[in-house]
Amino acid sequence: MKTKHTLLAGVLALALAASAQAELVEGKDYTVLSKPLPQLQSGKIEVTEFFGYFCVHCYHLEPVMQKHSKKWASDTYLRPLHVVWQPEMIGLARVAAAVNSSNMKYQANLPIFRAFYEEKINLADSATFKKWAAAQTSFDGAKLIAAYDSFGNQAQAKQMADLTVEMNIEGTPTIIVGGKYMMRFSGGDWNASMNKVDEMIAKVRQERGMKAPAAKAAIGNTGAAIAKAANK
Repeated sequence: MKTKHTLLAGVLALALAASAQAELVEGKDYTVLSKPLPQLQSGKIEVTEFFGYFCVHCYHLEPVMQKHSKKWASDTYLRPLHVVWQPEMIGLARVAAAVNSSNMKYQANLPIFRAFYEEKINLADSATFKKWAAAQTSFDGAKLIAAYDSFGNQAQAKQMADLTVEMNIEGTPTIIVGGKYMMRFSGGDWNASMNKVDEMIAKVRQERGMKAPAAKAAIGNTGAAIAKAANK
């Protein structure tokens, strides 16, 4: 009986996954990129997030993104990239790179959004950012500053600027799954939008013939991997 129940559960899971994927419609929910975005980690599914600390939509998406990405399986990781449309945005890209390399997205990103968007603090300015970070008590500001001052920080920010141009990113947030599918969001329901991202992850996993891993993603490993890959 246990075997029958296990088989039945597996069949139902596959049926639900197929049903969920059938809901994704090309041209409505996503577009296929003509130029794929190379992933940092081979053998895994990358969810690339082009965002801006200045962007109100990104600000509202951030807590939802954090919630969903914490639940992703170990074969899926998040790669946050700050857009650089103008030279003055490189300062914010440096902040984002510091967050990534110090592995502090889940601690520092929401305070950074609030400081820049709500409090109008110009964190793009190096001195202003360091003064603000040093005064924080909700996360390790000294660790973030050290990452900001690290050897690879400017190169990581420059890579974000280059990818903004190369991938022709014209709006934020822009989410690309598996380096291939650019998600299309409509309306302000970010939970529904992220559910679509979760469905796309399942679609990519199926297309690649990947087995769904039993373990879920650990929160603490993506930032270090991003920094390491960026410095290669």
